[in-house]
Amino acid sequence: MTPREAPVGCLLVCPTPIGNLEDVTLRVLEALRRADVIACEDTRHTRRLLERHGISARLLSFHEHNEDERAAELSARIAAGELVALVSDAGTPLVSDPGFALVRACRAAGLAVEVLPGASAVVSALVASGLPASRWCFVGFLPRARGELETLLVGARETLVAFESPRRLGATLELLADCDPDRTVAVCRELTKIHEEVRRGSAAELAAHYLEHPPRGEVVLVCAAAQPGRLPREEAHAALAALVQAGAKARPAAAAVSRLTGLAANELYRELTAVDER
Repeated sequence: MTPREAPVGCLLVCPTPIGNLEDVTLRVLEALRRADVIACEDTRHTRRLLERHGISARLLSFHEHNEDERAAELSARIAAGELVALVSDAGTPLVSDPGFALVRACRAAGLAVEVLPGASAVVSALVASGLPASRWCFVGFLPRARGELETLLVGARETLVAFESPRRLGATLELLADCDPDRTVAVCRELTKIHEEVRRGSAAELAAHYLEHPPRGEVVLVCAAAQPGRLPREEAHAALAALVQAGAKARPAAAAVSRLTGLAANELYRELTAVDER
């Protein structure tokens, strides 16, 4: 289905450029021209894109603070026959951006939803990283709690892709280096922009670099999977205890250590709780 064929009363989910304003598809531009209203995170940001391509349209703010209210309003307009385009400030809506409530409301009401392909910082970073892309997991923004972050990093059995703030990047890499200094990591920064950078190396190398040279701009972190091994049971217990002491919940921490060591998660959990009960 193309935007020309979009049924009366339809939600068009439209990816927008992640940096370079030329990285927008012809289908998206046509959808934005035809839409009765464009729902966007920041009307000023979206207007710059529209002006670049000579598009005049009605814009409606749609962000994390009004998403539920706007979802009800916009789904009603779609039900009444309007063509609504949904965009985020950059990339594909819903991917760590607003939009889920609106798509869910449309699906629940049996309304037409068309998703147009386009730019994604997640996929661009994964491909640019040189790390395996056959199995991967996107986790959004990394957790702030040290225990949760350690559990996530230690237990990853596939390539891990995450957004990270430039302010926290050095500390996050330092924590990863503490867990696994030789883990291969790629830091993808300012993708498609003038100062694009993809820096790849071990966690220890990149931690040292970014602690000394704090980055600017948008950052996507791509991390190789943890390599399972056979730690002695005593070391596995010590790793599990350290995760729990850092704030991780016992069962997820046991599962993470299990994936890393090959030991049974249930046994690790039982042994941990048995120690706590003594």
